[in-house]
Amino acid sequence: MIRSRLFRLTLVFGVLLAVAAPSVYAQERLSIATGGTGGVYYPYGGGLANLLSEELPDYSFTAEVTSASVDNMYLVGDGDAAMAFVLADTAYDAAQGNDPFEEPIDAMALATLYNNFTQIVVDADAGIESLEDLAGTRVSTGSPGSGTEVIALRLMEVAGVSVDDIDQEQLGAAESADAFRDGQIDAFFWSGGLPTAAITDLAASPNVNMALLPHAETVDGLTEAYGDFYSTATIPAETYPGQDEDVEVVVVANVLVVNADMDEQLAYDVVRVMFEFKDDLVAVHPAAQELTLENATSSEALAYHPGALRYFEEQGVGGSPAASPEATPES
Repeated sequence: MIRSRLFRLTLVFGVLLAVAAPSVYAQERLSIATGGTGGVYYPYGGGLANLLSEELPDYSFTAEVTSASVDNMYLVGDGDAAMAFVLADTAYDAAQGNDPFEEPIDAMALATLYNNFTQIVVDADAGIESLEDLAGTRVSTGSPGSGTEVIALRLMEVAGVSVDDIDQEQLGAAESADAFRDGQIDAFFWSGGLPTAAITDLAASPNVNMALLPHAETVDGLTEAYGDFYSTATIPAETYPGQDEDVEVVVVANVLVVNADMDEQLAYDVVRVMFEFKDDLVAVHPAAQELTLENATSSEALAYHPGALRYFEEQGVGGSPAASPEATPES
């Protein structure tokens, strides 16, 4: 009798474990492609991964270090990342199959996040007062496969400076700052939110005399050649240590990108959580303050995912059904 009762108890316990097991072990692991550790994508993406993992218990999200926008579009297209931070101009090129992409990538947007400020850090003692003055100097144009590299080369092209005119390095934000600090380069490009930690640390370093190069005058040339993804904005004085004046620069919107095959309910829930717990994201990085319902569907780089559109429609905000910039050049 005792043995029979123990058997029944063991059987019941086993059934309970079998019922409970799926909720424990069926958690789907998803990757968020971000950027280098010295920029904004990585901390923002890490905060987003933690938030989504807490609020969507069926999933476990992880932020991955990458080379940023170009690399991220490939990762989303190949299914190696569930979502990614991408500059709007790069996202559009990927969807169209423009250079450097060999074929179109089937991707959609969840939300427009914030503007990336194109920051050109120069040695204040090197006589670099314009983009043209970069000729003959040592310049980092950003990591290979990054949106920074894309816009750096486009800016130089508009200014009449080619890669052959500079001593080129291809470094991320943190690596560029280190090389600048060590006197190995005279300038570097970085496309990121404000403030960027690597530049803040560099500006606060002893014996470093850096400046930010204004270049807003290039915006017309950029839009004429590559589409309406570019505008101008101000990096306010004192954004970085020792920065005494406002600096006018080119900005490009960031979009949160997913493969077009993402489950509609998941896409809806990701956007919902981002807006419901926005303060948690702002606590990770101030760039998240720019996440607003008014701006969330402002980019025309990609069509918006149906799940995201459902959320925005519930909030009384319309979405852009498809990418339709005024200029659609090959890049």
